[in-house]
Amino acid sequence: MGEKQTHQFKTEVQQLLRLIINSLYSNKEIFVRELISNASDAIDKARFKEQTEPDLFSDDTDFQIRLAVDPEKKTFTITDNGIGMTLDEVNDNIGTIAKSGTAAFMEALEKSKKETTLTPELIGQFGVGFYSAFIVADKICLETRAAGADKGVRWESDGQGTYSIEEIDKTERGTTITLYLKEPEEDDQDFTDEYTIQHIVKKHSDFVTYPVIMNLEKSEPLPENEIIKDKDGKPIGDTFKKVRKDETLNSMKAIWAQPKDEVTEQEHEEFYKHISHNWDKPLAVIHNKFEGVTEYDVLMYIPSKAPFDLFRPERKHGMQLYCKRVFIMDDCKELLPDYLGFVQGVVDAPDLNLNVSREILQEDRLVRNIRKNLVKRVFSTLEEMDPEKYEEFYNEFGQALKAGIPTDFTNKERIAALLRYKTTKSEGKYVTLDQYIGNMKEDQKDIYYITGENLNSLMNSPLLESLKAKDYEVLLMVDPIDEWVTQSLTEYKDKKLKSAEKGDLDVEKVDDDKKNEYSALLSFLKGKLESHVKDVVVSNRLKDSVSCLSGDDWGMSAYMEKILKASGQKTPEQKRVMEVNVNHPVMEKIKQIFETDTTNPVLTDYADLLFDIAVISEGGKLDNPSRFSKLMGDLMAKAI
Repeated sequence: MGEKQTHQFKTEVQQLLRLIINSLYSNKEIFVRELISNASDAIDKARFKEQTEPDLFSDDTDFQIRLAVDPEKKTFTITDNGIGMTLDEVNDNIGTIAKSGTAAFMEALEKSKKETTLTPELIGQFGVGFYSAFIVADKICLETRAAGADKGVRWESDGQGTYSIEEIDKTERGTTITLYLKEPEEDDQDFTDEYTIQHIVKKHSDFVTYPVIMNLEKSEPLPENEIIKDKDGKPIGDTFKKVRKDETLNSMKAIWAQPKDEVTEQEHEEFYKHISHNWDKPLAVIHNKFEGVTEYDVLMYIPSKAPFDLFRPERKHGMQLYCKRVFIMDDCKELLPDYLGFVQGVVDAPDLNLNVSREILQEDRLVRNIRKNLVKRVFSTLEEMDPEKYEEFYNEFGQALKAGIPTDFTNKERIAALLRYKTTKSEGKYVTLDQYIGNMKEDQKDIYYITGENLNSLMNSPLLESLKAKDYEVLLMVDPIDEWVTQSLTEYKDKKLKSAEKGDLDVEKVDDDKKNEYSALLSFLKGKLESHVKDVVVSNRLKDSVSCLSGDDWGMSAYMEKILKASGQKTPEQKRVMEVNVNHPVMEKIKQIFETDTTNPVLTDYADLLFDIAVISEGGKLDNPSRFSKLMGDLMAKAI
């Protein structure tokens, strides 16, 4: 026996525990599903490890999950003979909540505006299913021994802020969790009632791959020689006796191998919840048997809600790989590209080698063929969705889909057709690139876009003034990933994508006489602003505003620069071009002053103001806002 240690939960973990304990009163039974799912995962890991280290499991390969209740002691117990955990693993996985980040969990709660209620969806998304047991338990005791370990570990907590952990002697591999149940409230289910548990397992965990076994009380007919009868031969008293027998509560049927028309919507919903650990319903189901040189079964679900960790590098992929209904691995990145990693599902390929490794998978021709077909099937499902349903998907997973543009050259055009953008003319609705092309003016050659972080700012950007004057539509791109999309998607259906911010728009010709008329002033302004700008030129973008900033065709956009700086990346200093509207009355006045007295100090003030106005118009921050405020105040005072 090792020394027992007591640890304090972190503040945010205690806050989370309070939420769990005081929430979900109408969903208390979810703890059964969550604990069974965790046990199933532990057995999956054991079976996978068994392929390479069979000696670790030679003493017990009859994988199962066992449930037991004790009405007198008011306990619920679940036992598995899966992979088990070491002391360090218990500390990592149980001693703290949500390895992927409690802070992110709390942030999601904040966003959901449900700070006092923990929803089932959040429990599933954040991997805190184990802690859902505190909804019904005053105390939890977990005992576990890892495959190949000499000692076991005991973890205990009452969920009030501390937990204890110690090494123990434990003979069997796997994990046993005992819940010491709270006093039930009025109308509560009785979680020490065998038939209540039987019903919950059937409802939520019927498709778990391993038998969920419980020792149940059953009625059996008495043997004929034990039945007491009257003189007429009619039985007197009971003809049945009570016996206890192990019963498997779940069907364990491989839903993916069933004919698709025999699987109900409810069955799909429950299986999806089981493999994804989510509580939302799937948005779409893809259920196919591929036949040909090789045969394999595919069952995939497109979720209706994006997980909190959609863009975290440590996020697991949703695909599981089976061979003849034997689990091979989860997090199977070889079956779908990263940008489709949110798809949840199962592939059962009978021709695969049971001892397959990830290295072999990457080179396996069958796996490459499966991957190609899965991607096609996901695309066709998205393409066939009705517009309202697809918009629901796009709002959740549009950014993930866009990540395929720079990473999947083969399918770039097909992904591009699935993109949606709001525009200067769409009145807040999404349009496709095909719809945009259909709406183009006769004299319009390019697809115009602008990137930034705010729709309203983009809609009113001075960079769009000449495009609006020509009645050209502009795509408004507000996702950071759009910057990488436009670098890879330089044209679509023979139409070039052209940034409204960079290079020559080539929509308005500037009068050469005007250029010559203002050339001296522009050279002067460039000299005054040489630490800020690359050049000062006559604008073909502006109609109403006096100044703006633009970039080179292949330069970095202002939004891209902002994204990189926000992520802590060092970027080379980007000097951009300041464009001025020589038809604006302000420029005419400045030119008059310049032609009268080139040494007038007010010209320096005007140069700074023109630059500051250009920065503000694109949502940038001024280096010296107090100077800008003073200059504007002085100008207003003189004008009144």
